Amino acid sequence: MQRRKFGREFKIEAVRLVRERGVSVAQAARDLDVHETMLHRWVKQAAADPQHAFPGQGQMKPEQIEIDRLRKEVMILPRPRGHL
Repeated sequence: MQRRKFGREFKIEAVRLVRERGVSVAQAARDLDVHETMLHRWVKQAAADPQHAFPGQGQMKPEQIEIDRLRKEVMILPRPRGHL
């Protein structure tokens, strides 16, 4: 069985059902055909950091962008001679 993937917009709308429309997590999970535990996790992630929740599909959190930049910078620097 292949793992299902859900896009950022789908997750945001699922969270809105619960938080703004007052639909229970159990009912929303049934309606959307997702596992209740997964929907609880999405609600928790959105509450913790709404601006950067669900960064998948090309969107990185600011700290991930900085880490990526530093990795690239380190790869560009020449290695000192005599060190392996």
